[in-house]
Amino acid sequence: MFGALDRFGDQRVLLSIAILIALPWLLPSQALAVNVLIYGVVVMGYNLLFGYTGLLSFGQAAFFGCGAYVTGIAIGRYGMPWFAAVASAVVVSTILAAVIGVISTRTRGIYFSMVTLALAQLVYYVALQASSFTGGENGLRGFTVDRISLFGLQINFLDPLNKYYVLMVFAAAALWFQSRILNSPFGAVIEAIRENEQRARACGYDVERSKLLVFMLSGSISALGGCMLALHLSIVPLDILHYQTSGMIVMMVLLGGARSFFGPFVGAAAFLILEDVISLWTPHWQIFVGAIFILFVLFLPKGIWGTLLETLPIARPRR
Repeated sequence: MFGALDRFGDQRVLLSIAILIALPWLLPSQALAVNVLIYGVVVMGYNLLFGYTGLLSFGQAAFFGCGAYVTGIAIGRYGMPWFAAVASAVVVSTILAAVIGVISTRTRGIYFSMVTLALAQLVYYVALQASSFTGGENGLRGFTVDRISLFGLQINFLDPLNKYYVLMVFAAAALWFQSRILNSPFGAVIEAIRENEQRARACGYDVERSKLLVFMLSGSISALGGCMLALHLSIVPLDILHYQTSGMIVMMVLLGGARSFFGPFVGAAAFLILEDVISLWTPHWQIFVGAIFILFVLFLPKGIWGTLLETLPIARPRR
């Protein structure tokens, strides 16, 4: 079963969704389960870029925040229905990813990482200055989704359990979408780029265009997580665009296991649980989480889920 979560397209999507269905009953609170769901989607988008393509970006918060802000502005300022707001946010965020990707994918290595960080911080300062739209330092407020209509059913979105399962529909769609990408010929191309970019280029693949496309796809999936956060909180804090959020996303993907299909949700759960538990004991919880992260990098480089798949005999593919 564990191996199927990472190795087989249809099965891994269905098994991942089955685990997510049970998640509110496995975690200490439903609020924590909602956060794991949201950040799992964001990290899943980043894992497509970093884990599967090998591009280390420090600017994923730009797309996470853009999805949240556009959703909130569309609902609160223009009165758009929630589903239209989400669709608009994903489209706008994909365009933003295309603009940032055109610039950043021209560089390689540490230069790529620094360019993505600089451009993401530019997005942060634009949101800070455009206070009439974004609320500036106070964040975006003044929009609330209390009821959601699905197939003629009126769902109370303020109920935590209802909220979780509505948002899980987005997560399930993202899981299916990413599985289709990875099972396609394009999925093989991006993994070839990760393994050896020069050889992939020599084989005739358009490496630059492929990198730009995966950058856009990664941004659109992470933006969907931002939409989910906006619907969940009914506010969008400015910190969502800060570089610290990008750093947190990197930590989550490494804790769960880069290049693993379900690892992003495991990493998000591990990080958020550590934050909840340690913050009860000290306000300086970041120091302890950072120390734990260093230990993971040193001794469990494949992350929690990647190590589990490698260790358990049941997770190994049959020869």
